[in-house]
Amino acid sequence: MRATVIHAPHDIRVQEVPDPGIQQPTDVVLRVLRACICGSDLWAYRGESARRSGQRIGHEFLGVVEEVGPGVNGFAVGDLAVAPFVWSDGTCTYCAEGLTTSCPEGGFWGSVGPDGAQSDGGQGEAVRVPHADGTLVKLPAAAASDDRLLTALLALSDVLGTGHHAAVGAGVAPGGTVGDGAVGLCGVLAAKRLGAERIIALGRHTARTDIARRFGATDVVAERGEAALAAVRELTRGEGAHSVIEAVGTEQSMRTALGIVRDGGSIGYVGVPHGSATGVDLGVMFGRNIALRGGVAPVRTYIPELLPDVLDGTIDPSPVFDRSIGLDEVPVGYKEMDERTALKVLITP
Repeated sequence: MRATVIHAPHDIRVQEVPDPGIQQPTDVVLRVLRACICGSDLWAYRGESARRSGQRIGHEFLGVVEEVGPGVNGFAVGDLAVAPFVWSDGTCTYCAEGLTTSCPEGGFWGSVGPDGAQSDGGQGEAVRVPHADGTLVKLPAAAASDDRLLTALLALSDVLGTGHHAAVGAGVAPGGTVGDGAVGLCGVLAAKRLGAERIIALGRHTARTDIARRFGATDVVAERGEAALAAVRELTRGEGAHSVIEAVGTEQSMRTALGIVRDGGSIGYVGVPHGSATGVDLGVMFGRNIALRGGVAPVRTYIPELLPDVLDGTIDPSPVFDRSIGLDEVPVGYKEMDERTALKVLITP
């Protein structure tokens, strides 16, 4: 089959790799209908996250079950299903508590195991899915013929659930502040869904802030740095926001989050940390009673909660995908996202 492989920074290729097959009784093989490029993939693309030359990449996908292991009970050939960005067995104590990303039997798509074995990445024609019963979530078969709905459902694999995790971590109540990346925009959507009455989005790209308004943002702040802090303070009677979503992961973005949260407020962070101190000052947090919650989102836990609202149109995350390409164009998609000429690239293998 064809799949996306990273060889070195800025060297993404689509090439022939071995077809996936059933290796364990609990596996299924999924033929990918939709995948996408994540902002976190760009850290590897830029050389800021280590990858082995020839390693698979991509962790957001949905598709149709083509093979089923003898130990799988919940899926049959022909089922449509979405995969969260981490597989998990669904039976351990962490999974029972909803922290599926800490499952001892879990793993990330495209990762290399301790034995050197390579797992399939999501940006390819097919994927072997370990622990299928604990990992996949079945979707209505009719969704396969509805292009917009299928795209919206793809967001359940990561970006929507991660935005939701940030909003939950931020303790969303009336008032909130987010950025203009795809996760930040889904944070707007999640905050609106959770009942926020006022949502302030930080961003200066009009196409993205237009999506933020569509998703529920009531105010947009285009300034950066100290000017952004002053603007948010002005909008909040000088107090700052009760709930702040940090979806970037840099020291500057965390400093901004700390600067605009009100005393006694909460920051929900889901940006993959990049920076030695990540902008956190415990003295400031202690003195102002600021809570910090977040981390890698247990998306598998959130999918059953979010799925009905996507299916009935209560929320529609599909606008975050502003570019659609075929599998052969994936290297171009990475370049466009890296240069910020595309927000989030949809892949149709």
